[in-house]
Parts: sequence; structure tokens; C-alpha cells
Amino acid sequence: MIHTLLILFSLLTFSAHAAVQDFCVADLKGPQTPAGYTCKPAGTVTVDDFVSTGLRFAGNTSNIIKAAVTPEFAEQFPGVNGLGISIARLDLAVGGVVPMHTHPGGNELLLVTQGFVQAGFVSSANEVYVKTLEKGDIMVFPQGLLHFQVNAGGVTAVAFASFSSATPGLQILDFALFANDLPSKLVEATTFLDDATVKALKAVLGGTG
Repeated sequence: MIHTLLILFSLLTFSAHAAVQDFCVADLKGPQTPAGYTCKPAGTVTVDDFVSTGLRFAGNTSNIIKAAVTPEFAEQFPGVNGLGISIARLDLAVGGVVPMHTHPGGNELLLVTQGFVQAGFVSSANEVYVKTLEKGDIMVFPQGLLHFQVNAGGVTAVAFASFSSATPGLQILDFALFANDLPSKLVEATTFLDDATVKALKAVLGGTG
């Protein structure tokens, strides 16, 4: 009886270990599922899949928002696939802003490493939480809530945002409203903005309709 139990325990232990997978490096040529990318064959995985140098340099802030977000999500950094983590670099020139946006797939933790950043989010009860952050300060933004970052000083600001997902997603409110072909009349009806304002914003952000 004891011998049988020992054999059974050994089989269960072996099965448990066999089911453990150290990592699942993203196969970017394969399909992306709600659980992430499919795994790259283990024999083709190299150390470079777990290392990224993409955040060494500042992003290009020569744009309408004077800001650049450089993501290192699973698509850019295959090694984080399936690990529930990712990171991005945020560069804000003087006057720069990351408009109201959400990450539907993950929480965010922002660490300021240079300059001053005014950041905040709006809860589902429409409570507003805003703080000016300086070098070394961190702030969290709960998953799915609208939030923003604004340069609050006279120098370029730099911050790094970590996420609780390898694919946190991103939707910018202004672009969702004014950078597509959603008819102006619908935008006006749902935002209470006048026709001239909606069309002006569509023209700035490249929308039609």
C-alpha cells in the first residue's frame, strides 16, 4: 500500500513539474489571443528575447502633444509575454501632455526620473485625484480609469510607467472622439460640444465625418 502511494505521489509530482513552463516568449508571427501571444519554440529563444534597449533614448516629442510614449509591451519586448508585466518610457517636452487615456488591460505605476509631472486620474464616481510629482515620486493609476500626465515645469520631464500586463492596451479619449470617422453630429450629441468646435478638433486630429 505504501509502495503504491509512493508511486502515485511520484507520478503526480512529475506531472506537476512537467506542466510548469518557465516562460512563454511571444511568437510575433503567430496569433495574439486574449491570453497573449502564442509561445516561440523553446529552441529558438535567446537571451535577446529577455533584454531590451528600447528605453535608452528619448522619444520624439515634435508632435501636437509635445510628448512621446515608448512602449515595451509584448509586441516590442517578447520576453514579457505571459508574465503580467511591461514598461514604457514617457518623455514630456515643456508644455507636453499625455491626454486623458485608459489602459483597459492593466494597472499603471509611474516613476518620475526627471523634471516635474502633474498627473491624475478620475474614479468611476467622478472623484479626481491629482498630484504634481518630482524626481523619485511614484503614482499609481488603477486599471481602466481615465488618467493623464502634464509637464509641470520648465524642463523636459521623463518618467517610466510599469504595467500589470504584458499588453495593457491604450485608448486616448481625444483620439477616440475626434481622430476617426464618427459623425460630428453624434460627437456633438454625446459631448454637448458645438458643431464648430467638433469640426475644428477633427481637423486638428485628422478625423472625418
